[in-house]
Amino acid sequence: MERLIAHVDMDCFYAAVEVLDNPGLAGRPVIVGSDPKGGKGRGVVSASSYEARKFGVHSAMPISQAFRLCPNGVFLPGRMQRYGEVSQQVMEVLLSFSPQMQQISVDEAFLDLTGCQRIFGSAEQMGKRIKQAIKQQTGLSASVGMGSNKLIAKIASDLKKPDGLVIVPAGREAEFLSPLPLRKLWGIGPKTEQRIKSSFKAETIGQLAAIPENLLTKELGLMGEYLHQRANGVDDDPVCDGHEAKSIGRENTFDEDTADKEVLLSTLLSLCDDVAGSLRDSQSQGRTITLKLRYSNFETHTYSRTHSKLPAAAGEIFQAAKRLFLDNWRPKDAIRLIGISVSNFDEKPEQMGLFSGDGAQSAKTENLEKAVDRVRKKLGKGAIVRCGAMER
Repeated sequence: MERLIAHVDMDCFYAAVEVLDNPGLAGRPVIVGSDPKGGKGRGVVSASSYEARKFGVHSAMPISQAFRLCPNGVFLPGRMQRYGEVSQQVMEVLLSFSPQMQQISVDEAFLDLTGCQRIFGSAEQMGKRIKQAIKQQTGLSASVGMGSNKLIAKIASDLKKPDGLVIVPAGREAEFLSPLPLRKLWGIGPKTEQRIKSSFKAETIGQLAAIPENLLTKELGLMGEYLHQRANGVDDDPVCDGHEAKSIGRENTFDEDTADKEVLLSTLLSLCDDVAGSLRDSQSQGRTITLKLRYSNFETHTYSRTHSKLPAAAGEIFQAAKRLFLDNWRPKDAIRLIGISVSNFDEKPEQMGLFSGDGAQSAKTENLEKAVDRVRKKLGKGAIVRCGAMER
């Protein structure tokens, strides 16, 4: 039976949710991210509506640049909890079509629909039904790409946004990819693209596919073999159901670069508090903690350390993060951004194993952290703040 894989990608998800909740924003350039502060803001754009993209605004752009490009845009702070609620609704819709779903971000997922034609009809009928079901359930539009593998489906979903549906018949993968630019192919970034262009004079995926595999391997090593297969439309990567996040993290961009140790540590504590709460919500327990430091010259470093067990308690995560920080930071250099993340999750964490220690003290810590979680969910994150984080 021929494989049929779908990639579902919500259109301008964060911005679309904001318009959904406030219809008065329809047709206006909506930009989700940090406060631009009149063009002096320090964060980045998380998402932008199609109206904002007409001004050149896009995700990951410095918020100050976005303000210069679109000063009359509607700048809104992100509401991650709300986006998560809508995301869950979308994923529930997708699971109603196939249990083989791999969520790869808050607004996109793969579906293995192989054999589902018997229930839902042709690929085109299924694609339309998926889009219609999402629209009915959430009020939002999605773009869907369908093909024989994840590579084709992912690229197809991006070609006719917004509200698009692109289906690539089996056997026509290479033909579909051939006219597309090299950067559309997974694994090709600016440096690899330049090497391919300078060494082989290739500009499109079709031209890349025509290069003998041995020549690509000689120039690019194992990456050459990988790219030769992908350029010819070959991708056997399965859709992994039950896919979970690889890490949980938070970061903060300062309004002004700082080398103040107390400010940095208080910020780090606040970030660890957020990460610990997310770990408890997802019943996740990791072993690796990673610290991210970006200095005023945009030089960025990450430092990681793996533990036998990293409890989902803010205090213990902070102690591990603090050790990493004190071992690696450069006191004379101002820092622009600081971040912390936990990864390397246990596949089956113990139900009561999210806190270290034994006996009454461990139970007391667990009860305290969970009580704080309940208050914050009811009254907001700012209802309870750790004393050490108040330096901010």
